[in-house]
Amino acid sequence: MQATIKFMLRCGGRILLGIVLLLASAVAQVKDAKRPHSPEAGAASEVTSGFYRNPSFGFRYKIPFGWVERTAEMREDDTNNKPTDPSQAQVLLAVFERPPEAMGDTVNSAVVIAAESVKSYPGLKTAVDYFAPLEEVTKAKGFKVTNEPYEFSVGSKQIAREDFSKQLGKLTMQQASLVIVQKGYVVSLTFIAGSADEVEELIEGLSFSPILKPSSPSSPTPKK
Repeated sequence: MQATIKFMLRCGGRILLGIVLLLASAVAQVKDAKRPHSPEAGAASEVTSGFYRNPSFGFRYKIPFGWVERTAEMREDDTNNKPTDPSQAQVLLAVFERPPEAMGDTVNSAVVIAAESVKSYPGLKTAVDYFAPLEEVTKAKGFKVTNEPYEFSVGSKQIAREDFSKQLGKLTMQQASLVIVQKGYVVSLTFIAGSADEVEELIEGLSFSPILKPSSPSSPTPKK
C-alpha cells in the first residue's frame, strides 16, 4: 500500500488519482515491494513478445499493443529497502494504456495482477472470501459495487469475479476484479477502463493453460 501511495503522489492528476486508488484496492496488503519472488508466485519480468506468462499459476496475459509497463514502479520499496517475507503480497504485473505521468481527459486503462499469501487472511477458504476485504477498501475510496461476486468463465476455467465503478466528474471508471486461490496464494487480476465493454476487451487477453491429464499407458502389442 505504501508503495502505491508514493507512486500516486509522484504521478498526480485527478483521473490518475482515481486509477491508482483503485489499484491500491487490488494490492492493499503491499508494504515492501522490492522483495525476492517466491517460486510459486512467478516473476514480474516474464514479459516476452507482448505476453506476460506465469507458469506457476498456469495463465498468460496478452498486453495490449502500445501499452507501457510500470511493474517496477508499483513495486518500489521504501528508502530502507529492507528484505521481507517473500510469501507476502507481490505485484506481478502493472501495465497502462498510456504512461501514468501523461495527463489525459479519459480514464487511463490499466491491468494489475497481484499475489498474496492466504496466510494474510485467516479463515479464507475460497476466492469469494477475498472480496469482503476488497470491497471494504474500494468502498472507502468512493467506489460502488455494480455486480456482487459471481462465477465467470475464462475459457474452460471458472473464476470468481466482482465489478466496481466510480464517477470521476463526467467520466465513469469501471473495474473488474478476478480472483483465484491456488498454491497457497490469492491471485487478483484487476482490469480498469472507461466502459464495461472496454473492460471485457481487456479480459479477453487472459487465458489459462488446460490441465493435462496423464496419458493412459499403451496396451502391450500382442505377440504373434
